[in-house]
Amino acid sequence: MNKTRLILAFSVMILFAACLGTGEAFAQNTKKQDKEIKEVAELSDDATKAFGDIMAVPDKAIPERLLKDAKAIAVFPSVVKAAFIFGGRGGKGLISRKLASGWSAPAVFKLSGGSAGFQIGASKTEVVLLFMTEDSLKNLLESKFEIGADAAAAAGPIGRQAEAATDLQLEAQILSYSRSKGIFAGASIEGAVIRPDNDANRAVYGMEAKEMLTGTNKIAIADIPDATKSFQEAISKQ
Repeated sequence: MNKTRLILAFSVMILFAACLGTGEAFAQNTKKQDKEIKEVAELSDDATKAFGDIMAVPDKAIPERLLKDAKAIAVFPSVVKAAFIFGGRGGKGLISRKLASGWSAPAVFKLSGGSAGFQIGASKTEVVLLFMTEDSLKNLLESKFEIGADAAAAAGPIGRQAEAATDLQLEAQILSYSRSKGIFAGASIEGAVIRPDNDANRAVYGMEAKEMLTGTNKIAIADIPDATKSFQEAISKQ
């Protein structure tokens, strides 16, 4: 009898410990998710401001015709570029795909990679990318996407320059722009690598970037969460 009670008590202790461990793991996951959502909301606010500042001066902004023709848009509001001779870039941004109903829920991506050149010091740069073809968007959604290798890129025209775009610009799969210290211009970022930040995407949407940005619209415009709604609304106004 005592042996039976001992076994029963031991079993109850094991069950209690398992439940406690599950509860702690759930609490940790919830805390991590809340942190990811908060960081994405801040990223969205920064990307919204960066895009708004860029488009505020029409003569020096991204031409509306190009935004209309783009299959997707990416805004990386704070790309760190620090180097001596060979530089490294790094930053997070949001990418939205053009749908029949408007711009999609923005997915979170990371931008990194090297750049050859004589760079001294460090700076923060805002980077905007326009994906002009379906192939460039399809390649983007692979696990690793390198600008220049997986899709041809060119520095994009600004303002009225769109009317005098070069053949290279017109044929490019991606048009790239950057703004640093208030100066906005087309810019080459050959060799930069873009990867989805699916920890962030799962925290905000419960799905990964590839699922969000392919096929039929997975997230209705009305259901875009508050964390990324400001950015989607900003690009939709253009």
